[in-house]
Amino acid sequence: MATVASTTVGELTGPLDRLRALHREGLLIHAYPEVPGLLAELASAGDPAGPPAPDLVRAGQLLARLDPADVLAEHAGTGSVTVAVTGSSTLNGLTAPLTAELARHGLLLRLHTGDFGSWFRDLQDTGSELYAAGADLALCVLDAQVVFDELPHPWLVEDVERVAAAKLALIGSLAERYVTGGAGTLVLNTLPLPRGHTRRLIDARSRARLGVVWREFNAGLLRLAAAHDRVHVVDLDPLVASSGPVNEPRLAAYAKVLLGDELLAGYAREIGHLARGLRGRTKKVLVVDLDNTLWDGILGDDGPEGIAAATTYRGEAFGRFQRAVGQLGAQGVLLAVCSKNDREPVLGVLRDHPDMVLRESDFVRVNANWEPKDGNLLDIARRLNLGVDSLVFADDSPFECGLVAGSLPSVAVIRLDEEPALHVERLLADGWFDVPELTPEDRARAEQYRTDAARQDLQESAGSMEEYLAGLGVRVSLSPVRDHEIARVSQVTLRTNQFNLTTERLQQADVRARRDAADQLVLAIRSADRFGDNGLVGAVLVSDTGPGGAWHIDNVLLSCRVFARGIEESCLAAVLRHARAAGAAAVHARYRPTAKNHRVRGLYPSAGFEETGESADGTVTFRHSLAEDRLPSVPEHVRLAADFSRLPD
Repeated sequence: MATVASTTVGELTGPLDRLRALHREGLLIHAYPEVPGLLAELASAGDPAGPPAPDLVRAGQLLARLDPADVLAEHAGTGSVTVAVTGSSTLNGLTAPLTAELARHGLLLRLHTGDFGSWFRDLQDTGSELYAAGADLALCVLDAQVVFDELPHPWLVEDVERVAAAKLALIGSLAERYVTGGAGTLVLNTLPLPRGHTRRLIDARSRARLGVVWREFNAGLLRLAAAHDRVHVVDLDPLVASSGPVNEPRLAAYAKVLLGDELLAGYAREIGHLARGLRGRTKKVLVVDLDNTLWDGILGDDGPEGIAAATTYRGEAFGRFQRAVGQLGAQGVLLAVCSKNDREPVLGVLRDHPDMVLRESDFVRVNANWEPKDGNLLDIARRLNLGVDSLVFADDSPFECGLVAGSLPSVAVIRLDEEPALHVERLLADGWFDVPELTPEDRARAEQYRTDAARQDLQESAGSMEEYLAGLGVRVSLSPVRDHEIARVSQVTLRTNQFNLTTERLQQADVRARRDAADQLVLAIRSADRFGDNGLVGAVLVSDTGPGGAWHIDNVLLSCRVFARGIEESCLAAVLRHARAAGAAAVHARYRPTAKNHRVRGLYPSAGFEETGESADGTVTFRHSLAEDRLPSVPEHVRLAADFSRLPD
């Protein structure tokens, strides 16, 4: 990793200075792996209830000067996102914060921008840059003038209602056009109503009616996201509430900057969250400290009677934080504790203290000891069978936050401070756990992980792995995905990194298109055992399934919760036997190595596939002849129910 000359380093006082020095010395591309950590420090310095920190935007201005091709040439493993931007006003202020927000999540921005005010043409013309760029995200950033510019003078609320309804219908039809002809996710936004338009009406009744009309218009925009899998709508009203005015009047009048820089910076942060999810980087576990994080006070010094999460002003702030943590846990975020305390007093508080909103049963792991916290985080990840990059760590100690950020840079660190009233805002500011849609498996996830403790007890008491698996009673179902399971299969492709043979990410629309294609199979893997139902835990994607030809297994995915139970072997055996019975000449497959999926490198050879080649990027191709003596069997301890028929939902 590059270093700046010592005379320069001695002058540095913070992460922005470091970035400036690297840029000045021509070393910023060489030192690009440092960028996410430096930006994380800048982001943590901002007001959690307001727009992103100004220094983060300044850092984005530096990073926007880099050529993405040069960065990728030196750091080929850097993730990238192609973003096409169009809109109805001047959007120059979006580039810097968008560059920074993506970069701090480890994503390099490839940006394509349309002409001023060209949003309608760009969305209508399937040959425009919005379509041709092959964008992962197509941002269509609109403002209230798309309605008010079409009103007569003078205007009435009835005019606003008429024009808004027509504009909503137009935007809806353009969204359908993009979903049909575009490759990525179309991002729209609600339109903030500037106070200046409201105040042009002098009677309160008309103002109230305008508010109703405008809210119904924005509600219609939000409903577009529910109607289309590849449409996302950013609600700007909460951002306006936290960032201040919609725009600066002089810039709005003279430069057509109708959405101000602070609002665009907040919008860029939301796009960063969305892009992170599309790239499979959503976090799964929230690990919290206890003293002055989950409760007010230090348990070891103050004793159980001296800590509070209610009854005092500060205590109530900690109670609000606990409720926010619990709300995340109720939606499938795994909760864990990492605290420097003796274990038994901690468990006593979680079980019996009257102030506690969260109880021991809410946590899948409680690590309370005096070992370094970075080691404890590694232990939590290992016991949950997850990568350490699945963790978010929240702590009030600058030392502990710095330790974890330095030694485990893939862990997202939430730096709480001495003001507990801001804990909730800091926890939620970056949407670390955001997903496109919540599934039943999400809501059941914590309970499923808790039952893993019973499975571990069985494994430890068994004399061998074979005895453990025989006693586990594994049941597996393999069949075409149903409509209500599409969101979950998409989520599996987005969030599974270890047992994912190609790491191809699929949105719900992609899964549905595969499911509906005559020559493709999207097979859902469901599992259960004596301890309970694991739900939909994986998928097998097969293409070219026409008679007489060679089939292709495009990917096999399996949740890390159910590794090493014979599930993958059973499903692969069923697919191969079905291919043979259907008259396939052979089955081809491929494995694309990543930093996390090395453990599944041997899956295809273990099922009788022969290696046929390896490309320059390390992708290995395989072929199975479907000869009877090469077909694998379903493990004896697994009860498999496989049904390949396409049934109506």
